Parts: sequence; C-alpha cells; structure tokens
Amino acid sequence: MATFTKYEPFIQFLVNKEIDFFGTEDTFKAAIHTDAPVVATDDELADLTQITGTGYTAGGGDIQNDSTRSGGTVTLTAVDFTWTATAADWTATARYVSIHDDTSTTDKLMCSYDYGATFAVGNGETFTIDFGATLATIA
Repeated sequence: MATFTKYEPFIQFLVNKEIDFFGTEDTFKAAIHTDAPVVATDDELADLTQITGTGYTAGGGDIQNDSTRSGGTVTLTAVDFTWTATAADWTATARYVSIHDDTSTTDKLMCSYDYGATFAVGNGETFTIDFGATLATIA
C-alpha cells in the first residue's frame, strides 16, 4: 500500500485561492515520477522527474476530481487511473505518484504517494492508482 504525503505549500495555495479544491473548476492529474518528493519545498510538477515510456504521457492522467461539502468538511474524490505500457517496458526507477493541479499555470502539487520501492511496468502491463473512497478530506 502506498503512503500518502501532503506537499506543505498546498495549504498556502488553498488559502491564497490559487487552487480551486471544491468542485470541478480545476483539473487534477496524477503523474508518475522517480525522485522522492521534498514536501516542504516542492511546489510544482517541474520540481519532479517524471518517468518516460510508451503509454505514459508527460503531465500524467486526469483523475476526474470532484468535491462535496457536508457541514464543515470538504471531501475530494477522484477516479482511479490506469496506465498501460505499450511497445516497451517502463523504466524500473518509478516509485512515486504525485497529484497536481493541471489548471494552475505551474501545475501546483497537492500530494504524493510513495510505493515503498521502485517498480517496472512491462510491455502490455498496467499500473493503476487506486484512490479508494476519497482522495482527501479537509475539516
């Protein structure tokens, strides 16, 4: 199971209204990368080294985010996203998936998932990020 970590600048982005966390105004994407996140200072997708491979598009995949509010709690949901390696294997140095706001001009980072070890995806194999019932909750 992957370990969830929030990028610290994300809270500032919310308070400054640089990210629309509620609803579907902003498009959030999941991107696979090789370098460990520096959660205190990484704040945009360009701070990370994304994988390369046929079947993976730089910038990641749209997770079709949506948010709802109940009382003083906002819950962000996302649709699981699957990549399929085609024509060749992906690099074996992939380990992390980060979520970023693709609508912002610098692709502001929200959170990261650490899979605990590097992984490879062979030709024709798939890799799925599973968000479960919720991606995040703010109360």
